Amino acid sequence: MSKIQGFVNLELKKCVENQRQYILIVNWETLENHTIDFRESKEYLEWKKLLHHYYSPFPVVEHYEEI
Repeated sequence: MSKIQGFVNLELKKCVENQRQYILIVNWETLENHTIDFRESKEYLEWKKLLHHYYSPFPVVEHYEEI
């Protein structure tokens, strides 16, 4: 993921109340860096192969902007 254009950083946090719950926050320079540059890359296919079988249910992906 860090090789993709526009990647800034990421944070992985574990929930205090529910030890089986995590949140991954990935910061991108632009929305398109995530939705196009990453999601349409060979790196995303590798990410998907390595991680998607761990998700149950599949995580909600939402995009936020600073205000």
